[in-house]
Amino acid sequence: MKVGYARVSTADQHLRMQEDALKSAGCQEIFHDIASGAKTARPGLEDAIAYLREGDTIVVWKLDRLGRSIQHLIQTVKELNEKNIGLQSLQENIDTATSGGKLIFHIFSALAEFERDLIVDRTKAGLKAARVRGRLGGRPSLLDNRQINRMIEMYDEGKNTVAEICKIHDISRPSFYNYLKKKKQQEIEKIN
Repeated sequence: MKVGYARVSTADQHLRMQEDALKSAGCQEIFHDIASGAKTARPGLEDAIAYLREGDTIVVWKLDRLGRSIQHLIQTVKELNEKNIGLQSLQENIDTATSGGKLIFHIFSALAEFERDLIVDRTKAGLKAARVRGRLGGRPSLLDNRQINRMIEMYDEGKNTVAEICKIHDISRPSFYNYLKKKKQQEIEKIN
């Protein structure tokens, strides 16, 4: 059985063209959403996938109607594959029930993985370059050196609890312990 899925991004766009193409392709049921490509909630798509049974095929007018991104599209196709449900895209002339359609999706998967790897590599290179320039990642310090020294003095004196020190300096407990740890590491580095 062929089940259609149509999506438009805004309410002032029309589903008619997609629905007509899906009916011409032999779809017996058609589900639809009116949602931008960035939105994660797609009740029509969820209903369509829940409606599909093993051996059925979901038909879309164009691949970008099905997935928010290449990763989302690949994840959706993977889920359909696991349920033994095919995918047919009318505009791209892709049908995962055929060996050629499967090949194209394997290529898409490889490209998506390559893109993720490139992003990771660029991020690592950017962080390394920042470190070379003396910049460290993470949030900027809430306290200056004078405040940190005073906070640690208060802790060492033992007159205030950690909770009181945190309240005075308007920081969280984990932040206090991070400052304490950093200060002790700096002291150890000075000795060495």
